Amino acid sequence: MSELPLLAKELDQADELAPLRDRFVLDSPSGDASGPAGVYLDGNSLGALPAHVPDRIADVVRRQWGELRIRSWDESGWWTAPERIGDRIAPLVGAAPGQIVVGDSTSVNVFKALVAAVRMAGDGRDEILVDATTFPTDGYIAESAARLTGRTLRAVSPAEVPAALGDRTAAVLLNHVDYRTGRLHDLPALTAAVHDCGAVAVWDLCHSAGALPVGLDEHGVDLAVGCTYKYLNGGPGSPAYLYVRRELQDRFDSPLPGWNSHAEPFGMSPSYTPAAGAVRGRVGTPDILSLLALEAALDVWDGVSVEAVRAKSLALTDFFLRCVDEYTEPGRVECVTPGPHAERGSQIALRCPDAGEVMKRLIARGVVGDFRHPDVLRFGFTPLYVGFRDVERAARVLGEELA
Repeated sequence: MSELPLLAKELDQADELAPLRDRFVLDSPSGDASGPAGVYLDGNSLGALPAHVPDRIADVVRRQWGELRIRSWDESGWWTAPERIGDRIAPLVGAAPGQIVVGDSTSVNVFKALVAAVRMAGDGRDEILVDATTFPTDGYIAESAARLTGRTLRAVSPAEVPAALGDRTAAVLLNHVDYRTGRLHDLPALTAAVHDCGAVAVWDLCHSAGALPVGLDEHGVDLAVGCTYKYLNGGPGSPAYLYVRRELQDRFDSPLPGWNSHAEPFGMSPSYTPAAGAVRGRVGTPDILSLLALEAALDVWDGVSVEAVRAKSLALTDFFLRCVDEYTEPGRVECVTPGPHAERGSQIALRCPDAGEVMKRLIARGVVGDFRHPDVLRFGFTPLYVGFRDVERAARVLGEELA
């Protein structure tokens, strides 16, 4: 009989982050007879619901909107929510306050950041580099930004970026973690290489924020964007965020100059004067219900260090790989996520020919991951609520379904 179930229980008992699971709405832990057992390993697509959010949103709807109505823009802090919530996200990505604004989607913020980056780089630079393995929308936006700004677009892998850089390079758009494989790219080294050639670095943090230390300020990142519905648990379609390094804020020329980013938004001037600071990243009226759901969700991070989350993430993914090795037949699956910790995000991607059908069977048995075309089983490990018994059960059920 395998020793892994007992080891998983011991690891859970020693886990200092284990109590955080109670802050979320989830099925019972594996081995707990109090309710149906389920393993949620898809927080890298949609984070679980923090348990206190429904009551907070009920107050927003019933009191702030229902009773105070328009007074809530001032009295409930609606107007300042994009910057206030940005400051809540800032420590999770290694940024000082005053550099992040929350609003719009990731796609819209990629567009704002990339066009602004090209404008900052100047007319003498006519090429944009984009991660060839990027999430598709980043590629679509980059292609449109290139056409809009009269630049050429070149797709290269992150490993090829240093050699591809030159005096023609205006901006480089990269993903911190590859969404398919979970490969973690070297943000410090790549950012430094981009700066050495005089270009502007733009990073997509969708699969790293809330899962591992990012160090935006420490590593001199120029611009960054990210979603909030994955490891930040903001809810389906929750607004994304835009980071503008403080030293660049007075040069940030948004291609979407809306009234919310005007220096005098209620002056109703026919000419545009940008506001100071990260507020320049705002466009139109904020999506208040989603914003305030996100703000409430971020409470789960109170007292939690990103470093502790990263340590547990690596322990969870190491343990999952060990369990997969024991519970599956040799050669039945291939791990495409890098083994070295320095190259791994917070997910494991396994390749198998019948991945789509396998994932359907796993979900039917309560083990929820996702499938990426054409042959990848993807499992996300959110350390705030995933435990080692969850990991052991997921690998065991996977082995049974693959047999």
